[in-house]
Amino acid sequence: MHIIRISEIHNYEDQEVEIRGWLYNKRSSGSIKFLILRDGSGYLQATMIKSEVKSDLFEQIEDLEYESAVKVTGKVRKEKRAPLGFEILVKDLEVVHRAQKDYPISLKEHGVGFLMEYRHLWLRTPRQNAILQVRAEIIKSIRNFLEQEGFILMDAPILTPAACEGTTTLFETNYFDDKAYLTQSGQLYNEANAMAFGKVYCFGPTFRAEKSKTRRHLMEFWMVEPEAAYVELEENNEIQERLIIYIVQQVLKHRKAELVLLKRDLAKLEVIQSPFPRLSYDEAIKILKERGSAIEWGDDFGGDEETIISQNFEKPVFIHHYPAKCKAFYMQPDPQRPEVVLCADLIAPEGYGEIIGGGQRIDDYHLLLQRIEEHNLPRENYEWYLDLRRYGSVPHSGFGLGIERTVAWICGLNHVRETIPFPRMLNKIYP
Repeated sequence: MHIIRISEIHNYEDQEVEIRGWLYNKRSSGSIKFLILRDGSGYLQATMIKSEVKSDLFEQIEDLEYESAVKVTGKVRKEKRAPLGFEILVKDLEVVHRAQKDYPISLKEHGVGFLMEYRHLWLRTPRQNAILQVRAEIIKSIRNFLEQEGFILMDAPILTPAACEGTTTLFETNYFDDKAYLTQSGQLYNEANAMAFGKVYCFGPTFRAEKSKTRRHLMEFWMVEPEAAYVELEENNEIQERLIIYIVQQVLKHRKAELVLLKRDLAKLEVIQSPFPRLSYDEAIKILKERGSAIEWGDDFGGDEETIISQNFEKPVFIHHYPAKCKAFYMQPDPQRPEVVLCADLIAPEGYGEIIGGGQRIDDYHLLLQRIEEHNLPRENYEWYLDLRRYGSVPHSGFGLGIERTVAWICGLNHVRETIPFPRMLNKIYP
């Protein structure tokens, strides 16, 4: 007897197996009952024929509620009409736990607001399973790619003494007799790691106290942040391009069934190949003005502007050389044009907005100190960061990729709230 996961079912044709999971749905047709099982790896039809099981077992199933925990044994057989191409012919069933009758997520339409209150149960449905399986594949792909490229994982702290991306979006917390903040980014610490190890990345939750209700924003989101010594802007962009192509290819290879379930247009992912188009900020401003935007040179781009630009391309597009005044204090100015910096944002197609922000960091001690003073940042909090420019400073670059926006784009979702198991949004922290 093999105890297997539903995702492995194709390896056990004509063999007797045991599935340990939950009853997702059921229906009857006279002397046959069709049970839909789930175990986290997939959904499987289990066919119970009255004449092939104990009579009392067949009757017990009649009152078995959705989400009851069960162990089902039976023989695997091909079934072309089944989603996985196989079903199990039930020989026996053990009820591990009988669920209560008032299961709130019934198999009917519910509003998003209601489902978000029951997020802990909504996760059990096929759509949410598919989205989060794709998320897991994306994260796996990122780690594999970066390790193949020679990057080493280095963990950055979540509690920090100072801002990285600006002081207006910090979550403050008590730290014994002092104050601390939830990290906005691991980048500054990763720069120290890069000076020690050459090529590094951190991966973890980041926090922005940004009072935004848009479909692209969460208060807590996950970000992967590579950083590399002796890497300048264009090489940094090339790494990003190869990473995105690799992610998309791996998801198409390993999670196509989930994308199909989500009704994703696969053709829009299959065209994600090199090269990605590149626009300067100046060129992007020109496109926006031609489309009727009132934006002025020096303004940062928001969701509306990113959507307009993305409509011109079927691939992700780099927008580079933004004005210094709308980027972080640590961005390296262009030596030929100091009013702009050596940075680039990668905008996903189909209106999904920025999925990567990156650029070259200031490597000159005096310039970095000047920028810290211009931004009215407390120098004492950045002395360690200045040390990186005092002792062995070299040109270096990095970027941050937002997991949730990337999942939303690849899955074709309307809102990032479904891209993470338990989203944290403005005025939403339950469950």
